[in-house]
Amino acid sequence: MASLLLSACNKEAGDSNASKSNEGGTPAAEINMTGYPIVKDKVTLKFVSPKNPLAPSFGEMTFFKNLEAQSNVHIEWNNIASDGYQEKKNLLLATNDLPDAFYNAQFSDFDLIKYGSEGTIIPLENLIDKYMPNLKKLFEARPDLKAVVTAPDGHIYSLPYAEEMNLINMPNQMFINKKWLDQLNLKVPTTLDEYHEALKAFKDNNVNGKGTVIPLSWWFQGWCGNEGDLLGMFGAPDVTTDDHRIVKDGKVHYSLALPEYKEAIAYYHTWYKEGLIDKEIASMDGEKLKAKGKTTDETLGSFIWWEGAEIVGEERMKDYVLMPPLKNKEGQILIGKSNYSEYSRDSFVITKANKHPEITARWVDQLYDPKTAIQAHWGPIGEVYKEENGKLVNLPVPQGTTAGEYRIKVAPGGPVVITKDAFGKLVEMEPRAKQRLDELQKHYFPYQVKENYPFVFFSAEDLEQINQIETQLKEYTKQMKAKWLMEGGVEKEWDGYLKKLDQIGLQKLLQIYQKGYDDFKKNNS
Repeated sequence: MASLLLSACNKEAGDSNASKSNEGGTPAAEINMTGYPIVKDKVTLKFVSPKNPLAPSFGEMTFFKNLEAQSNVHIEWNNIASDGYQEKKNLLLATNDLPDAFYNAQFSDFDLIKYGSEGTIIPLENLIDKYMPNLKKLFEARPDLKAVVTAPDGHIYSLPYAEEMNLINMPNQMFINKKWLDQLNLKVPTTLDEYHEALKAFKDNNVNGKGTVIPLSWWFQGWCGNEGDLLGMFGAPDVTTDDHRIVKDGKVHYSLALPEYKEAIAYYHTWYKEGLIDKEIASMDGEKLKAKGKTTDETLGSFIWWEGAEIVGEERMKDYVLMPPLKNKEGQILIGKSNYSEYSRDSFVITKANKHPEITARWVDQLYDPKTAIQAHWGPIGEVYKEENGKLVNLPVPQGTTAGEYRIKVAPGGPVVITKDAFGKLVEMEPRAKQRLDELQKHYFPYQVKENYPFVFFSAEDLEQINQIETQLKEYTKQMKAKWLMEGGVEKEWDGYLKKLDQIGLQKLLQIYQKGYDDFKKNNS
């Protein structure tokens, strides 16, 4: 196959450009500047991407087969298991064993600045301007999205993701076994004390008759289904376990250094001693929680998650109900607001090893077509949707699976933007998403704190300090949280703990956070 390296200069001829290589006379391919296919002669690009264990190889997905048929660009996928992706990604970067691009890249802001400034990943703004009409049009209509991906040095090193559904800032919902409550003649709890009594009743009455009852479990320090709102009932709601940044009256705090956290962790230790909290809580993740929810005998009395059926299955979910937010000991309801954004800037990067950046740009721009974005995000027409009068309408989920599990198998995600005006116009919202949004609006949003930490793109200097300090803080505070929850001792060890946080660099970190917050508010007022 002839070399397809394209030069920056292209001669327009109708809907196509004949591109000449900048490598001394090497033959080059035709690239169509608009329309499809993108190239006349098939081109192969090598992409690396993480993959959920439930998902097939991306090359087997109908979505990517459709893109190849449309574009005449073949993607050779190196799918890496999600739980080992970061380590292997970093190894590829360190050894200069680079693909043409990283899809679902998961580059931190520190990664983007570091590898962008070093030239390992290339700036994309000129490619966007010349070869990505869908994204260029989107940036013109939504300059805020362009700002999300623009680094402090003015370059764009990565492509955006957005899903404007107003779901991400509330990552937790609490569910309780209504069948067991009815069995014990108990009502759905509305206060923290009532919740404690219900969990205790589940345990003391061996309510499943098997001696295997787990009154309460969650994903410890998870991005969703975490303990943030349980702890937050004591006055410092924190549901963003990545950074523990919360904002009160414009001042940035580290939630795990507040006296409210000390009081909360001491309180829930008493629950653990009573056997009300999963004895394996410190090692609980999403997959383990799902396994416990789907045991042969029903074992979970209550759990925290994004969506109940994902944990216990559609059939068993009939035994559970959503538990509205609980009143604390002062009769207040306090619900956290996550710092997770509906936007991200790490969906796709192109590396210096890529010999066909223009073709790559045109290929990925397909995903910024609104209907193509929807199919990448939820699944393709024919598997997840049918098209009626220009709108994508949900097909029934295959029997034996949940909507969440099915989506993993058919939708790769990636660099897509789905704006709020697409719902109802271009696509029918997923039934489970509509249900969740209705539940949040009814039960949670009225009690949610108003402030959270915005999506700040820090400077390279700040990112270096944040990366160094946060890494140590996360490891230490997670270790101490698990210890105090299961073994107790927070009252005795609290002062030494605070001193250790300051030794690691907490006060310096808070200064950086506060400046970033103040600058963001000033620039976006």
